[in-house]
Amino acid sequence: MSTTSLALALFSFIPSILAVSATFNGPITSSQHLYNIPSWHSHNFSCIGSPQAYAIRTSLGKGLGVFATRVLEPGAVIFREDPVILIHPPQFRDGVGYPLSGIEQQLRTAFDALPELKKAEVLGLTAHYTTAETASLDDVDELIPIFRSNAYNSGNQIGLYPKIARINHSCRPNTSYLWVARHGKLVVVASRHIDEGEELSISYVPLLLSHEDRQKRLDQYGFKCSCDACALGKDELDASDKRRKIIHQTLANLTPHLALGVPESKSGKKRAQERADASFELVKIVEEEQLLDYYAQVYRIAAILHARTEDWESATKFAHKSYQIHWMADEESEMTIEMQTLTAMFIESWNNNLRDKLMRKG
Repeated sequence: MSTTSLALALFSFIPSILAVSATFNGPITSSQHLYNIPSWHSHNFSCIGSPQAYAIRTSLGKGLGVFATRVLEPGAVIFREDPVILIHPPQFRDGVGYPLSGIEQQLRTAFDALPELKKAEVLGLTAHYTTAETASLDDVDELIPIFRSNAYNSGNQIGLYPKIARINHSCRPNTSYLWVARHGKLVVVASRHIDEGEELSISYVPLLLSHEDRQKRLDQYGFKCSCDACALGKDELDASDKRRKIIHQTLANLTPHLALGVPESKSGKKRAQERADASFELVKIVEEEQLLDYYAQVYRIAAILHARTEDWESATKFAHKSYQIHWMADEESEMTIEMQTLTAMFIESWNNNLRDKLMRKG
């Protein structure tokens, strides 16, 4: 397919984008950095999803787990669940988390208001007790370790979802989750193709940490990870750690420069090209490491930075990839709308550029 044909083909491939004005003058929404989100994942996750999509059963060495009962393609919604408990947390302390003293009363009040069946569902969740808690079980409110082991960030709140809580951890997970505020639900979607019978996984800790640091973070859940990423040999683990470190550093370096507009100076154009090249390498490394949670984010970065170099073909392709992922997760989210708008803008610029080239040749 020629470049011209490809640009025109995108119009028919994403018809919903064409309804969006290509004259977008608003600010670019800041992208959410997953590695900065405090981890409140648990051994278990609760969601209301189709019983045909998953089944909860024993997972070797992990207690209970969640398994696909049919083939799931990327973007397939596996769970949509309302929180049984949703609280406003106190200030988060980096490296420590939320002080439980500021959560305990809210938690107990919310739990006491639940119907008996919901209370039983909460109390049936797996929980890891610290050494201090184990030494004084009579003095420990069991809701604290249950909540600590199973709760999720839900916008600016923390929620407990008893069914999603059955999804086990992986450092290379095959599902992702997002909080859909307008529906008040936590949604879990397939991040890649998942075979029938395959166990579903999600990450409880920031994925860009080194293997050693991820294992330390998982101590709060009482287990050591043995997923595919952690079961690699030493040389491969070192290579994986290096890639994750590069991803973290490159995200930090490129994110401050995500503004639309083509630089006019020679030095500005040079820096823009260097950043576009770096974003292309970032995409390659994230895909090599198979960190699917980051795909939409790095595609967005690459799209904007290639637009700054007037490489409209690359900008369009990356923007559309990011748009597809966001749309599958939540078609009405701010990020979906932003990537829809940017894709339309870049398509228009790409086609204008192609027409100018044809006119000059003619």
